[in-house]
Amino acid sequence: MDKLQFDGPVVLAILDGVGLALDGPGNAVSRARTPFLGYASQNYLHVSLDASGEAVGLTPGQMGNSEVGHNTIGSGQIIKQGLARVNEALESGEAFLTDAWRGAILRAAAGGTLHFAGIFSDGGVHSSMAHLEKMIERAYKDGVRKMRVHAIFDGRDVLPQSEPKFIQRFENFAKKFSGADIRIASGGGRMVCVSDRYESDWGMVKAGFDMMVFGKAEYYFKSAEEGILALRAEDPEVQDQNLPPFVVVDEFHAPVGRIERGDALIYFDFRADRAIEIAQAFTYYDFPYFDRSGYTPDEVYFVGMTEYNSDTHVPEHRLVEPIEITEPLNTFLAERGISQFACSETVKFGHVTYYFNGNSYDKAEGEEFCEIDSLSGALEERPWMRAAEITDKVIEALPNYKFVRLNYPNGDMVGHTADIRATETAVEAVDLSLKRIAEKVDELGGVLVIIADHGNAEELIDKDGNKKTSHTTNAVPCIFYDNTTNRGKYEILAGRKGLSNIAATIAMLLGQNDYPEKWQAPIIGMK
Repeated sequence: MDKLQFDGPVVLAILDGVGLALDGPGNAVSRARTPFLGYASQNYLHVSLDASGEAVGLTPGQMGNSEVGHNTIGSGQIIKQGLARVNEALESGEAFLTDAWRGAILRAAAGGTLHFAGIFSDGGVHSSMAHLEKMIERAYKDGVRKMRVHAIFDGRDVLPQSEPKFIQRFENFAKKFSGADIRIASGGGRMVCVSDRYESDWGMVKAGFDMMVFGKAEYYFKSAEEGILALRAEDPEVQDQNLPPFVVVDEFHAPVGRIERGDALIYFDFRADRAIEIAQAFTYYDFPYFDRSGYTPDEVYFVGMTEYNSDTHVPEHRLVEPIEITEPLNTFLAERGISQFACSETVKFGHVTYYFNGNSYDKAEGEEFCEIDSLSGALEERPWMRAAEITDKVIEALPNYKFVRLNYPNGDMVGHTADIRATETAVEAVDLSLKRIAEKVDELGGVLVIIADHGNAEELIDKDGNKKTSHTTNAVPCIFYDNTTNRGKYEILAGRKGLSNIAATIAMLLGQNDYPEKWQAPIIGMK
């Protein structure tokens, strides 16, 4: 097969959360003014890509997400992971045969309490209530009678004010276990406590740690249901993801379930980015990020649903072993002497580096990373985020690298607010930035491949007219912007395509046709 040769770089622009859907009042992508994307999709080779469900190693019909999306893009493979992998381990009983599970049960048998914490919904992106329920069932069978749950409220992968439904589901479920004491002990929104990512706000983690370990929070209520009702009365518009931390107390105002010395805690998130920091807070002896007020890791037996960092192997105790990704795109290119550059702002930096590179923070030979600090404050007020700054750094890097990849977080991060106008602005900011990059790519004689990792911004209203803050199962775009003499030498190959076809496509554009056999075939072929 002939090889393509570009004088300039091959650029992969990942538009986080920008999917494809019919025009409508909830489609911020179609409603936005995007002259560059409109022109590119009409005048260059393009195809839609599957980015959810089985196409990215998830269960059928499960919406895609940034972690599995970037894993799939960078690995060139469909790897069973996330929800599907944990489902299998719990259904087969494999998770309950681990030393981690036995260790947690032994703590409870010795007089401790078995605690569970994680994102409290059935969204299936970071966690699943079905997993929590299955573990409680097994713990009861194994003789545990006292269990406490620390609920991290979602409102992001599910409807923004749906948490009362999940609390009621849990309360009904807990009644099934005769003689058991199973209660929600604390709660707080995922964007306020515990679930920080990429070390952007350790104060969130401290708020969650204090809530769970010391029973300290902004609010105290007699039940989780009472807490939700009271907080809604204060602010009827507050989304679950932004609910302030609270502790459930008894009639004497004492916390009903602090995590204490001798207890075990199972953190049931399977997605790493919003779990790693709280795992460090419970397990690191050398911990500089906030004062734990005398707490030491030997006090609590911490178990993760899976491994949250494959470089440092945190946590030590886990129910499901991590996936192993070999021969990702970055190492394949490095072995061939191809220089690489990856850039995004903090909120998606780990996706375009760690997840893209097969769950490793290690840089390959000739690979460089550029992180732009994300801004604080409401995304609705600054929906353009750091798109311009990412673009500046990428344009500066383009003459010096053969493969450049970047992630614009705007469509996903602002899309999670379900604010239509703000998300339109977010998409417009990305369009302006893409035009700038395209002009530099033209100048250098390169090619720009535009994709997304999953949908979100294209569907901000559900079929019942409610605000929709979650990802979608929609396909995503793949556009080959190319004004070089190579433009007429290749074509889109027939058949369904997904994110797993991207790695081989990038390799081919870089003239490397000997990509690993395990990779899915490229999207394009020579005419």
